[in-house]
Amino acid sequence: MAISRDEVVHVARLARLELSEEELDTFVGQLDAILEAVGKVSELDLSAVEPTLHPLALSNVWAEDEPRPSLRVEDALANAPESEDGAFRVSAT
Repeated sequence: MAISRDEVVHVARLARLELSEEELDTFVGQLDAILEAVGKVSELDLSAVEPTLHPLALSNVWAEDEPRPSLRVEDALANAPESEDGAFRVSAT
């Protein structure tokens, strides 16, 4: 499936990208190569392949949530440019 220069211009406009003529030529070639590579998948017999959500098995790697002491207020505010009454002071503007 080839992509036309007009289609690249349209996609660039949707993405609010300003492309030079040279960039347009580059992207037409690159996108055409990508679409050709992806199109080869349709040539494969995938009838025996089960649909998957992700190609790799994912597992939760979160550590156990165990209570522990938090930072002291003084330590949390140590590098703040300004603090007031135990909180970060920020500009209103």
